[in-house]
This record gives sequence, structure tokens and C-alpha cells, in this order.
Amino acid sequence: MFSGAIVAIVTPFKDGMIDEKAFRDLINFVITGGVSGIVPCGTTGESATLSHKEHKHVIDITVDEVGKRVPVIAGTGSNSTTEAIRLTRHAKDAGADAALLITPYYNKPTQKGLVEHYKAVASACDIPQILYNVPGRTGVNMSSATVVELSKIDNIVGIKEASGDLVKCSQIVRDTQDDFCMLSGEDALNYPILCCGGAGAISVTANVLPDRVSALCAAWYALDIPTAKKIHLELLEINQTLFIETNPIPVKTALAMMGMMHEEFKLPLCPMGDANKKMLASVLKRYGCIS
Repeated sequence: MFSGAIVAIVTPFKDGMIDEKAFRDLINFVITGGVSGIVPCGTTGESATLSHKEHKHVIDITVDEVGKRVPVIAGTGSNSTTEAIRLTRHAKDAGADAALLITPYYNKPTQKGLVEHYKAVASACDIPQILYNVPGRTGVNMSSATVVELSKIDNIVGIKEASGDLVKCSQIVRDTQDDFCMLSGEDALNYPILCCGGAGAISVTANVLPDRVSALCAAWYALDIPTAKKIHLELLEINQTLFIETNPIPVKTALAMMGMMHEEFKLPLCPMGDANKKMLASVLKRYGCIS
């Protein structure tokens, strides 16, 4: 259902408020760059520190500006099932095409608890839903067996897998139906996950280089494997550099260096250290993002 280079878009701020102009400009930049979908209010969009009002506003802006040019997959997950249901209902009402639901974080549910959580959201919200497994952030790792069980629910249509476990990715692809989409959640593994049967990626790097991440996926689907591999290797350095500090600090700093937004975060996220910022600038120059 969803495939290709989908951008996990940042949320620009200015003086503590959502910078709507910068956000709309960024949406158009990534669409022009060829992305096949946009995820607002994900980890990269600082969802954990957005107020509920801000969260809904970001999704509303995205749906409005995208104007059905590409699918909008709204981040609506929470460590509270009732809150996840409320946010997912809003995403549907706002016109989003799907919802991305991170595993509940901090409270560390069991695998049974994960199944019950996602079943409850799926039952309450008639919108396509994508699971999101990122144990390095949440403290809980969804097993492949849990994913397979949840994939049998009609409106659970895929997973963003960011555990870094290619064996798990392969098991999920093997044990789910062909229309269940496996999406990479780690840019350095976009190509390997495609090789495992993945459908695409929800990418941080696509904020900065939407054309190159899109070209990698396009080459793969055109069966131009040498080109896909070449782009993967070319992107490796920037994929790694955009995670030298906690995401989305480096990618927002990169976009600020590119003149696309203010270098502003919501606490407890803070500006990069000087040494890392210098390293980031050097890498961006090598990729032609800044002069």
C-alpha cells in the first residue's frame, strides 16, 4: 500500500511556535524532490514534546499543503492507548491517508499488551495503520511473531522497522501477506531492507536530500540494482552523520544551515555541540547541500 521514499518530516519552530511558512516550504521541497509520502508528527517531528494542539495543527497543515499529491501518514502513537485512539481519530478526520503508531514507550508493555494496544486502536479507528518498532527509543521490542499476528487485522497494513535487525525484517516479510509493507526506519539500512523484501523507507535523510533517497528507491523498483547500491553507498556518510546526536537535532541543524528554517528545538532537545556542528557542515558541503 505504501512504498518508496517517505519522509519523516521535521517540525520547524520560530520563537517557540510552529513556523508554518517554513513547514509549508519544506513540504513542497521534499515533494519536488520526489518523495512518495510524508510523515508528520513522528520522532523526527518532535512529537514527544508537541502539545496536543500543536500535534493536531501540524497534521492539519500537512494535509492542507500536500493537497493529495502524496499520501500523508500521520504519527499518532502514544504510551497511552486512549491517547493514541484520540490522535488517530483526529488524523482520519483531518484527511490523513494513514497513521503511524509507535510502540507504547516507557511503560514497556508485554507482547500481549502490544497486541491488545494495537487491536484497540485498529478497532476504534477506521484508517490504515502502520506499526512502528524502534526499541532504542521506546524500551520495548516488538517481536516478529507479534507483527505477524497484528498483520492479520485488516487496517494494520505495514510496519516501520527500526530495530536494525535484518533477520527480523526477513522473518516479517516471509510470514506476512504480500500486501503488508515493510518500511525501513533507519536510513543506513534502507537498501539492505529493500533487499530483504522491504517496500521502502520512512527516511530522515529525505528532509535534506529527498531527490537522492527517492532515486535509490526508484532505481530498486526499476530493477537497476547497481544504481540502487551505488546511491546507498554514496549516502552512507550523510546517513550516519545525521545521527551523530539525537535525531532530529542534526537534521534540523542541517536544514537551518541550508537556510530553510531556524535552528530551534523543543527542550529537552538542544543545539548541537560545536565539534559535531562543524563535522555536519563539512559533510553537507561534500554533498552539495551548502556552499
